[in-house]
Amino acid sequence: MGETETARGVLLEVAYDGTAFRGWAAQKGVRTVAETLLGAIRAIAPHASGPRGASRTDAGVHANGQLVAFDAAVDIPARGWVLGLNQHLPEDLAVRKARAVPRGFSPRFAARGKRYRYCVLVDQVRDPGSRTRAWRVSELDVPMMQREAAAALGTHDFASFRAAGDARASTVRTLTCVDVAREGRFVVVTVEGRAFLYNMVRILVGTMVDVARWRLEEGAVARALQARDRCAAGMTAPAHGLVLDRVDVELPGEAGEPWPP
Repeated sequence: MGETETARGVLLEVAYDGTAFRGWAAQKGVRTVAETLLGAIRAIAPHASGPRGASRTDAGVHANGQLVAFDAAVDIPARGWVLGLNQHLPEDLAVRKARAVPRGFSPRFAARGKRYRYCVLVDQVRDPGSRTRAWRVSELDVPMMQREAAAALGTHDFASFRAAGDARASTVRTLTCVDVAREGRFVVVTVEGRAFLYNMVRILVGTMVDVARWRLEEGAVARALQARDRCAAGMTAPAHGLVLDRVDVELPGEAGEPWPP
């Protein structure tokens, strides 16, 4: 028995520590967010279909606000889904909110914008408390990094800032926010846009950090945008410093109220 005519959609807001996951997407023989979440869903609704995520985060990448939809032919209120699913989930994955949506709703195709945050620890000595949440570098010229960030703001061809596995025809993207802020020992990069290329944020951050620690000449981001060649950009920043912080979607009119509010 698969999806039935009585199936209804559910939209979840999910948070996870990506350290022990091999990314979002299901892969044979490895632990992924999608497979772990599906196991919890099917413990309650054995014939549920999905889950459909808003973003395919890589191994080691974390999330505060991943959006996930699925369809199930059981009548459970939003509160019941949150409390019920969390009973079947491990400590590094949690459902934070739920709401009813029409069957087949996909947060990926309804997304209006995403916000990523990347954390860099500026410290000459390693810190075990931040080893899975921040990329440690010894020195960083923050004003220089901020100038590099300004070059990425707006609409550009980001061909230099995508991994080799990204085969999409169009590489033009629009970034509405590229902010670099010092927070004590940490430098936090916030990047917002509607859509991203594969590893785009990590390559952008890696390039800015390479400039800010004097491994690339200043102006590298602007030059890489013009070059449209991956070799023109800097390194790919490690996955563990990246968090999918928020996904904004265009909700259908039939969507229910979230729980918790």
